Amino acid sequence: MSKTPTESAFKMIQARGLTFRVLDQGEGIPLLLLHGFPDSLDVWQAMTPTLLAAGFRVIAYDQRGYGETDAPVDSASYRIDEIVADAPAILDALGIQQPVCLLGHDWGSAIAWALALQHPERVQALVAVSVGHPKSYGRAGLKQKLGKGLYVLWFQLRSLCEWYLLRAGGLRRWLGKTEHGDRALQQMSRPGRLTAALNWYRENLRKAVFGEWGQVHCPTLGVWSSEDAYLTEEQMLDSGNFVTSAWHYQRIEGCGHWIQLEQPEQLAQLAVRWFREYASQPTDTALPSEAG
Repeated sequence: MSKTPTESAFKMIQARGLTFRVLDQGEGIPLLLLHGFPDSLDVWQAMTPTLLAAGFRVIAYDQRGYGETDAPVDSASYRIDEIVADAPAILDALGIQQPVCLLGHDWGSAIAWALALQHPERVQALVAVSVGHPKSYGRAGLKQKLGKGLYVLWFQLRSLCEWYLLRAGGLRRWLGKTEHGDRALQQMSRPGRLTAALNWYRENLRKAVFGEWGQVHCPTLGVWSSEDAYLTEEQMLDSGNFVTSAWHYQRIEGCGHWIQLEQPEQLAQLAVRWFREYASQPTDTALPSEAG
């Protein structure tokens, strides 16, 4: 089995009236990766070899509006329930009916929490990176809402926000002149793509803050990094109050928001250990004893 993604691992899949770009490679327990803003499935590239070497079937996809996946024009297509419903539809298209291991970052973490809430039969263990349980995020204090999260309100300003981020260079200054920033800027510069990504924030702000969210019943690992500029530690720590199964919190020191880019091996190993402890094979095939 190749320990790096190959071209044949990428495919275009039809689901729920949209075409999704999907990575599907490896064997063993399915591990679904969900990216956030302003990324694509490529944000997992540095982690994927470790996950494959550890014996997982790694699945990731460009979420609606991102990467090479379709971007519906209507704003309502980006309501959280619509986004969440994509995951089981894609798993069905891949013939995966067993519960998966689930790892999400940023908006992908929010969708992962919601997927575990709405479709508990599809998730056997969760690793939530950066963003905590929706109820925990919603009741986070002013430090989160007006300190680190004020940009969410700025994103509500249609057209003006798009102009600033693209025409006035706001997105470039925000992401910096890095390979990650270059790739995100290129993708967001395509017609309609930045608006599609911002619609995630515009359609879901009220529900994220004021919505009714239940408890998650699968084993959950929460991961937060000390230099995260957008999210407080408290909103992740508080998430344990909304998990009825095993819960553990892991803080990563000296790392910014994109942990999978800055510390990919550490995050991958944390995920591997968590999933090995709490996920089970559908067959008698045993996981390897060591990752890498």
